[in-house]
Amino acid sequence: MEENLNSDKDEKGAAVRFPPPLIFILLILLAYEIHYFYPVNLGVVIGLKYAGVVIVLFALGLIFYISRIFTKVETNIEPWKPTTTIISTGLFAYSRNPIYVAFCLVPIGMGIFLNSFWVLCSFLPSAFIVNFVVVKKEEAYLEKKFGAEYQQYKNRVRRWL
Repeated sequence: MEENLNSDKDEKGAAVRFPPPLIFILLILLAYEIHYFYPVNLGVVIGLKYAGVVIVLFALGLIFYISRIFTKVETNIEPWKPTTTIISTGLFAYSRNPIYVAFCLVPIGMGIFLNSFWVLCSFLPSAFIVNFVVVKKEEAYLEKKFGAEYQQYKNRVRRWL
């Protein structure tokens, strides 16, 4: 018998066990370690370095803004907790995962600031891992819980950008 996820038994959400931000943080740290032993600079001039800071601050602002949207609509941002509603307006009208896009901007900005090819490129494996370890589980959960409503949203809006 299939469990109805709209019931009170929906306690685990998408059952993601590892916080997505930690994936980005761990891979940034790994990339910085690689840079320490095998430095590959981007050739960034001093003035452009601070564009990296702006990118990181912009990304952190987006993450804060998106977290406030989750609070406003009274649903959980954590993928291991139940989702109560599908957010499909604002940034979510352009990307189903704008918070993960914002997380991708952090290593890009840090890579520019640190003048590190490895740190900048760490967003690629991070996004790949998040896509398969988190996003796929979230999508399966949301399809099961919201059915046609989520499928229509999924057909209308891209996963990333």
